[in-house]
Amino acid sequence: MNPELSVVIPVYNEEAGLAKLFARLYPALDALGLSYEIIYINDGSRDHSAAILSDQFRLRPDVTRVVLFNGNYGQHMAILAGFEATRGEIVVTLDADLQNPPEEIGGLVAKMREGYDYVGSIRRERQDSAWRTHASKAMNQLREKITHIKMTDQGNMLRAYGRNVIDLINQCSEVNTFVPALAYTFSRKPTEIMVEHEERAAGESKYSLYSLIRLNFDLITGFSLIPLQFFSMLGIALSFVSAALFVLLLLRRFVLGA
Repeated sequence: MNPELSVVIPVYNEEAGLAKLFARLYPALDALGLSYEIIYINDGSRDHSAAILSDQFRLRPDVTRVVLFNGNYGQHMAILAGFEATRGEIVVTLDADLQNPPEEIGGLVAKMREGYDYVGSIRRERQDSAWRTHASKAMNQLREKITHIKMTDQGNMLRAYGRNVIDLINQCSEVNTFVPALAYTFSRKPTEIMVEHEERAAGESKYSLYSLIRLNFDLITGFSLIPLQFFSMLGIALSFVSAALFVLLLLRRFVLGA
């Protein structure tokens, strides 16, 4: 029988914090009183994350599943692979670093049961550096103006998806997009809730400034024609300017003899 809840967790070099994650995640899900599965996707970790996940599978094989990548393909590719493996009617994505408390999953599930098929989350008090917080807010505003996708806190991975949304994502075979935005376009009834945000349990963020900029560039170009139209018009304008300069040089050479 399929579980009611699937939790998808990408893992990349998180060996230092996995024990703390296990210690909080399993009790939090056990307390919900519903059937569940946890799907860890080891995204080519270079530390001992794969071995730790394998040990955890042996401890709780009834609810634990592990997918091992042979290389590092990125968080969103890992999430898409996790979606393909899920069986639950509700699917929740969670980072392995414990910045999103596992205890918040119950709130997302409760909201889904009100009839929503996509529940995003907004961090109440972000525990990130000032530059990451301000950069994220600026990117959120720019993305919403261009794509009209309304996600208050796009950088927060704690989200819940209905089975209908997951099935559509799996069927579309999209691999180069931002998963929450893709889900938002498929959702019939989306909403958001406030959640707590904590400091990382261990290690440091895997997202550099370059990674964040690239992610947002892919998001904007993948969900809006405005960038394509802008650069097309810019190219046409530059072509006209170049043609005018060429004509001007010809006139100067043959008319003025210079």
